[in-house]
Amino acid sequence: MSGFRRVKKLSSWRRISLSAWERPSDPSVYGWLDIDVSRALAFLEVRSQAASSKITLTHLVGKGLALAIAESPDVNAIVRRGQHIYARSTVDVFFQVAYEKGGNLSGAKVSRADEKSIEEIASELTDRAQAIRAHEKHELARSDRTLGNVPPLLRKLAMRAVEAATYDFGLNLSAFGVPEDGFGSAMVTNVGMFGLQHGFAPLVPFSRVPIVLTVGAVRDAPIAEQGQVVVRPMLSIGVTLDHRVLDGFQAGKLAQRFCDVIRDPAAWL
Repeated sequence: MSGFRRVKKLSSWRRISLSAWERPSDPSVYGWLDIDVSRALAFLEVRSQAASSKITLTHLVGKGLALAIAESPDVNAIVRRGQHIYARSTVDVFFQVAYEKGGNLSGAKVSRADEKSIEEIASELTDRAQAIRAHEKHELARSDRTLGNVPPLLRKLAMRAVEAATYDFGLNLSAFGVPEDGFGSAMVTNVGMFGLQHGFAPLVPFSRVPIVLTVGAVRDAPIAEQGQVVVRPMLSIGVTLDHRVLDGFQAGKLAQRFCDVIRDPAAWL
């Protein structure tokens, strides 16, 4: 077609993503949370002063999500072989990491995030993000590099074969550079770093993650408070859920605890 040209220079993530999704037919449910982060910003400023790494809203979102999942263990699960739901034994949160000036995407899983302090989460994620951006060895480096270099026709088959082997049949492929359950219970991605206040992200099929949160940029917005209009710093969280694992009741319960933590982290952490 004369109106189109093939883009030949693609990042490794872009090559992988082309093989991950078909036409839209997934069970995604989308939601939106607007949260007053006045107390959260003050909390993070104080805690960052005594921490070895800066603590951000992204770390707080990951911690709050982990605590909410820990209180609703039935959502901490995967769909196996398209017919069965299997519960995970730990609450692990995968934080997506942009690198190459935002042109590429990878990430790091923080295991047992519900049991770790927000300082521990921040320190661990900072170290691993630095390794990713410096192209040093990290958990997904080998599999990212291998899949990114596989020819397109074979990449889709390879990704589906690896996904089935690890999640449907429980095989440990770590010797081949495939981390065991490399993505965990939920994903968190920060779109605010790109100047976006709102955003949704798709479920990533090969990860078997049923919950994805997008963290927007904080903005000043008018809200009603005790009958008065006031301006507060507001954070928008985009939510994508796998309807096979979560329904409205479970999503509402999860959101209530999550919002409690983000609105007033000092009371919960």
